[in-house]
Amino acid sequence: MENRGQKRMEVVEDLPADKRACSSLEFRPSASGSSVQAQANGTSSGNENHEADMDTSSSVSPSSRSDGDPEKDSEYGSCDSDDAEPRQRVLQEYQRSRSSGDQGKLKSLLLSLSEGTDPSAQLSALTELCEVLSFCTEDSLSSMMADMLSPVLVKLAKHESNADIMLLAIRAITYLCDVFPRSTSFLVRHEAVPALCQRLMTIEYLDVAEQCLQALEKISRDQPLACLNAGAIMAVLSFIDFFSTSVQRVAVSTVVNICRKLPSESPSPFMDAVPILCNLLRYEDRQLVESVAICLTKIAEQVSQSPAMLDELCRHGLIHQSTHLLNSNSRTTLSQPVYNGLIGLLRKLSSGSVVAFRTLYELNIGCKLKEILSTYDISHTISSPLLSNACSNQVHEVLKLVSELLPASPVEKDNQLEQDKETFLVNQPDLLQKFGTDMLPVMIQVLNSGANLYVSFGCLSAIHKLICLSNSDILVGLLKDGNLSSVLAGVFSRKDHHVVIVALQIVEVLLEKYRDDFLNSFIKEGVFFAIEALTTSEKGQRYAVSGFIQGTADPSQKPFTREVLRCLCQIFGKSLSSTQACKIEKDSVYILAKHIKECFFGPDVFDSEKGLTDVLHSLKNLSVALSDLMTMPVDSHSLHGEQFYSICHQIMGRLSGRESVSTFEFIESGVVKSLVNYLSNGLNRRELGKDNAVCDSLLFIGERFAVFARLLWSDGESTPSMLISKLQNSLSSLENFPVILSQFWRQRNSFATVPNGRCTNHPCLRVRFLKAEGEACLRDYSQDFITVDPFCSLDAIECYLWPKVNTERTDSAEGKDQTTECQSPPRLQSTSNYSPGENSGHMETKSVAPNAPEAQGSQEEDRPSGGSGNPDSVTSGGEEDASPKLLFFLEGHQMDRSLTVYQAILWQKLKAEEETMNGSKNWTEIHNITYKSASKLGDFPKSLTSPGSVGDDVNKYDEYSPFLSYLFTHRLAARFDKTSPTYDILFLLKCLEGMNRFLFHLMSFERILAFAESRLDNLEDVRVQVHPVPHAEFVCSKLTEKLEQQLRDSVAVSIGGLPSWFNDLVASCPFLFSFEVKTKYFRLAAFAMQQVHHHHHHPHHPNGSNSHGEGRLGTGSLPRKKFLASREQILESAAKMMELHGHQKVVIEVEYNEEVGTGLGPTLEFYTLVSRAFQKQGLGMWRGDHSSFGGEITKDSGVVLSASGLFPRPWSGNYPDVLQNFVLLGNVVAKALQDGRVLDLPFSKAFYKLIIGQELSLYDIHSFDPELCKTLLELEALVCRRRLQETANNNCGATKLDVWFRGTRIEDLCLEFALPGYPDYNLAPSSDTDMVNLSNLEDYIEAVVNASVHTGIQKQVEAFRTGFNQVFPIEHLRIFNEDELELLLCGERDIWNMNEVLDHIKFDHGYTASSPPVQHLLEILQEFDKDQRRAFLQFVTGAPRLPPGGLASLNPKLTIVRKHCSNSVETDLPSVMTCANYLKLPPYSSKEKMKEKLIYAITEGQGSFHLS
Repeated sequence: MENRGQKRMEVVEDLPADKRACSSLEFRPSASGSSVQAQANGTSSGNENHEADMDTSSSVSPSSRSDGDPEKDSEYGSCDSDDAEPRQRVLQEYQRSRSSGDQGKLKSLLLSLSEGTDPSAQLSALTELCEVLSFCTEDSLSSMMADMLSPVLVKLAKHESNADIMLLAIRAITYLCDVFPRSTSFLVRHEAVPALCQRLMTIEYLDVAEQCLQALEKISRDQPLACLNAGAIMAVLSFIDFFSTSVQRVAVSTVVNICRKLPSESPSPFMDAVPILCNLLRYEDRQLVESVAICLTKIAEQVSQSPAMLDELCRHGLIHQSTHLLNSNSRTTLSQPVYNGLIGLLRKLSSGSVVAFRTLYELNIGCKLKEILSTYDISHTISSPLLSNACSNQVHEVLKLVSELLPASPVEKDNQLEQDKETFLVNQPDLLQKFGTDMLPVMIQVLNSGANLYVSFGCLSAIHKLICLSNSDILVGLLKDGNLSSVLAGVFSRKDHHVVIVALQIVEVLLEKYRDDFLNSFIKEGVFFAIEALTTSEKGQRYAVSGFIQGTADPSQKPFTREVLRCLCQIFGKSLSSTQACKIEKDSVYILAKHIKECFFGPDVFDSEKGLTDVLHSLKNLSVALSDLMTMPVDSHSLHGEQFYSICHQIMGRLSGRESVSTFEFIESGVVKSLVNYLSNGLNRRELGKDNAVCDSLLFIGERFAVFARLLWSDGESTPSMLISKLQNSLSSLENFPVILSQFWRQRNSFATVPNGRCTNHPCLRVRFLKAEGEACLRDYSQDFITVDPFCSLDAIECYLWPKVNTERTDSAEGKDQTTECQSPPRLQSTSNYSPGENSGHMETKSVAPNAPEAQGSQEEDRPSGGSGNPDSVTSGGEEDASPKLLFFLEGHQMDRSLTVYQAILWQKLKAEEETMNGSKNWTEIHNITYKSASKLGDFPKSLTSPGSVGDDVNKYDEYSPFLSYLFTHRLAARFDKTSPTYDILFLLKCLEGMNRFLFHLMSFERILAFAESRLDNLEDVRVQVHPVPHAEFVCSKLTEKLEQQLRDSVAVSIGGLPSWFNDLVASCPFLFSFEVKTKYFRLAAFAMQQVHHHHHHPHHPNGSNSHGEGRLGTGSLPRKKFLASREQILESAAKMMELHGHQKVVIEVEYNEEVGTGLGPTLEFYTLVSRAFQKQGLGMWRGDHSSFGGEITKDSGVVLSASGLFPRPWSGNYPDVLQNFVLLGNVVAKALQDGRVLDLPFSKAFYKLIIGQELSLYDIHSFDPELCKTLLELEALVCRRRLQETANNNCGATKLDVWFRGTRIEDLCLEFALPGYPDYNLAPSSDTDMVNLSNLEDYIEAVVNASVHTGIQKQVEAFRTGFNQVFPIEHLRIFNEDELELLLCGERDIWNMNEVLDHIKFDHGYTASSPPVQHLLEILQEFDKDQRRAFLQFVTGAPRLPPGGLASLNPKLTIVRKHCSNSVETDLPSVMTCANYLKLPPYSSKEKMKEKLIYAITEGQGSFHLS
């Protein structure tokens, strides 16, 4: 009986494991409720099942089996079958006959087992019974048969004299439970569980014991109580160390099943197992430890009302083991839900046990919680919505634990437990001080990061409790160092009364205990003025809103279930209140604010002059002086510049002076407003036209910005960084942009009357249309409410309403046409299935009704591209340029036609609503919308200035044109209140970011002017070295977090229920948001709305947006197409691929001719090969490096070499295929972005500017040809000096010109009038001379610049953009800067940081982090140079660069496993499975041998995908 205890395995293939192609089944997570059983059943195959590999890739990607085989191109043929139904009938008939035969066999075997006594006969019958049960179906069995089999099998399981009979009987019990789950009740009735437990406790035969564990695991799923009462927990755990890891998992899985249904009565049966379970937490197997953690969590929940039982749990070391698992350096990495559950376990223990409370403080739990909270902003970098919500829930659990560790003060007299806790803290002040030292700074940091209401309330509540309990001077110092006063001032601007009341309570306690320390700080930071504002506002008016938020359930997992709503003031309570009523009484905010003002602020503070600090007085005076400059005549340029420089220098000196300037002082001084008005000459507050006054002022504006840039960057980037920091703090304090969540309603079918009467799978708005008073030209339509689709635009509503309210008599045909036009579906579709070339960066234009007919959607999706147009025209009610016929008003305010009706309603209501809006009532209340005739009010005002409205006029001033175009063509939306301080802060931040982006431009031009005016004499001084501020300093963490919260809500995204600031700020100020959150926005706005709907309908998908585990964003829900490529004709293959699939929203998977590999690895390598092919010199696409004015320098490989990145070569027609290649390049780049593939194309920053539509100038040549730019700038300086000298000579009558280039006349330089490095390019066909002289020097510079960045490359750039737009509109990329575009397209520039390698590499199947071969590998990787690291990455993943985020973003994780070699280990080579980033490494005897074999593999193993 060598194979006893092992169930027969179904062998998929007879090939050795190392000779099978990679199958997605090997890496797919188990879909069953218990993955333990599947792993236990696979024990016989050991690790070999996971060792199937190929040389460099798999033949099947991990995602290609998800929905059946993906479609291939025509050469693959079709997989469809026309005779599916007949085959199905044949199969059903076969199953019926098979079931009938099985029933007969079972009856015969039952009779044989019941009557027979011969052991050999019983053994034979049991063997056959096991075989029948292992292959039969549930239809083959009946309850009667199971009831008759059960006692017989139980009896045989007790046959102690024959181990083989016991084994086979227990195996038959296991199979019976598996095939017929209802049989467990019969087995329990016939006392199978006690029999199995007895066999486990005696453990005479190991294989019998293992089979008992399998059987008990099956029975415990349906009969947990019977297993508990029979002592199954102790039976399966008593000898658990005797078994292998896979069998241990089965044993613990049994305990998990029992613990999920623990009874409320006697806890003794499971409390005895606690010591063993606590000991199991020390094991290294992740699955085992997670199951044990679940068991202990369930046990703690069961005994949570018994302090004695909780104390007993703690005495067994549960606290110590749990806190150890929370450590970031723990050997066992837990999944996020289990990790959160452990934090919740500690909360339950500390809530009811003084022992746990004391132990947690003694173990310094604050240090561990600090580490968790300090990574709160990790949600900005996570792509999966599931992970983002898990991170958020983790923070919630931490705050609940912190709340339990800080008893409320004062403690209720009848609460002995809380009194004991408080007594402990009073007697141990050092422990409380240490806890506060750890937690206070990080909680203040979280408050500053833009946390949501839930997190903010939790942090403020914990700070309040800590201040009440502690009397430590150290904590007071921490509060001051963390600038709590500024944080509180920002909290008072929030609209929820819960957080405001807690902030007031903190102020009250601080003033009671530490008045001298905080009084001046509260005045300086504006806390007093905020409290005074609370007392002067009307009672209860501002804070009468509801404080209900969603419960703690994960909305990504159950978005359509009705959640319990809990009030913020109850969210940290011991239990749910049955009434759910808010504990805060009406006018509580007003009463407490008035009390604080009267008790702690003296009469001298009430005097506004005395209440102002010296710093604020000084800044106010400087602000007034700056405003006075606006009244000076603009023709006195030099005087303006000197005074402006002097005033700004004083302002910056104050801001960076010894006495700090608070956020309140900075805002209140008016400096920002004055600075913005002067720099923009007032244009920031009015629309730009093409009148001469506006155009003339643009030149003055450019000069002012140049002076400001010289001042800010005169001593490096410290001064601009300081100003940016002040502005960011001010923005975080003032802004109150709302977050609109949609978890308050569930999916349901509705009927939308407007716009064209159809069913929807989302709720509809109830709207009553009312005619405006005094409106005589329209009919009244004020009937009962009608239902309106929330996707609907106001143009579509007008289309529906106009025929019904129009009083003019029209013939029936015209009326019919209008009705038909109203019901035309294209007018209601958004651009989720748009044609390429559409110019829209706004998310709301993509909020299309998801219930459009599927056939229509598929036709739109697969049609050839090439269309163009504005998405706004799709929803227009008439001709493209027709003016609106009706105007709509809500509560007296005109509704914005650029928004959907739902967004327009929200925009009107948000001003009066709370910060995180409960949107449920919007679906139940009736909205009264008033309509008027548009003719009465004239032209409809535009909400946004048209991009390019300044266009040609700005171009008059070439020196400032790119900067001013960037500044004024993407203006802040008109919806922003231009009188608010927030608007000024946003505009100044935009100015600073623009100056930072064009810093080389501004500083170089300032030097050129200085040389022209003879303030500089040496041309060397014209050169500048700029130090831009890092882009990260412009990111507003608070707004980023808000946008992150909004994007997590897929329902709000899909229905267009996003607040208007969402699109307005991303479009006009994208620098405020992190790259990670902008990437999510981009993928949603550009082409992923159908993926949002996919997740909306499939909320339980385990991987969120990355549903196939492919390691790239946003491709999970798209269909897949396979494409056969040729390595010998890679560009031709790319062209064919784009011709077939470029216009379709499908994910392309590549396989190569005569190679077996397919999936992620070959696809990534294909894009890498295409990238390299585009860089070949013979294509004539790119500039090469130049040595001064010499020719191109290229390597022998024929690849263009450019240290500054690729930039288009000036083209004059000598390479006929250049434009076609650029079209293809645009196709490939766009498709790579759509599919989430990494490219290896080192574009220059200037080319990225061209991609996003920015214009280039002379100064941009520096980014791709620094030497040419240096020479041209020096020549430009000579031209400017000559121009000024000519003007001066004309005024005084002199004729001599003193213009020399480094001591040499221009004529003596012998410069040909030709483009440097490109003599074949015709620079100036109409030039009178072939040489450059002083008189034509300016023309020469202009011609070289024109050829380099304008006309010489214009056709190539247009071709690239055309090709890109054939896949999706290139305008969506405008939210990224040049560095971010490179990261988006090409991944991480730095390969990896060796300090982080261990954190992001997984070791498995024979290897751990401490294995000698693993240590050797890490040392080798550290020794590799850049090219070797790129080769290693391409060998393992298929691409030489990592995706954005580096190794941490690689999914699946890079896994190193031990390779079992068939022959000698020293001669075998490493092999990989690129579909899973899986490196199989033989255990070489030395590091030198490993390095030799690895280098050979990564260099010689490239270029083919075959079975290993």
